[in-house]
Amino acid sequence: MKFAAIQALRRKLSRDETALGLWVTLESPSITEMAVALGLDWVVIDAEHGHLDWKEIVEHLRATVRSETVALVRLAELNGGLIKRALDIGADGVVIPWVETAEQVRQAVAWARYPTEGLRGIGAERATGWGQCFVEHAAQANDHVLVVPIIESVRAASEVPRM
Repeated sequence: MKFAAIQALRRKLSRDETALGLWVTLESPSITEMAVALGLDWVVIDAEHGHLDWKEIVEHLRATVRSETVALVRLAELNGGLIKRALDIGADGVVIPWVETAEQVRQAVAWARYPTEGLRGIGAERATGWGQCFVEHAAQANDHVLVVPIIESVRAASEVPRM
């Protein structure tokens, strides 16, 4: 997880500054490598509408390692197993479609955080950079992980103040 890059992206967004990124739906990780080379702030690897499998998603994530490009995986649905898997293979965060309620946001965040703050399992070899102290990683990851809900309905829009 790229803590400094995540902080920089959050600062840009909180200041209404432009954050440049790329939505990835194709298999080739060369696309993500180009995004990194161009210095883009973020990439979203689309596992909902794209036809990417987990092996291809891992390759896209590898293309962002040791870069300042934040890598998010758009999941097909709100699902604890998918959230945990995306983060364990190295995503900096997840994008979740069709979030309707504040309770769904709370559940997604719980699945994205390690205990005692959440329900994420401990199996993060790639996420810890293959050896970073896990205690340090867990504390930092809980503070920095990105969970991005997509508001896609009138009902969800009315819930935003509670999210």
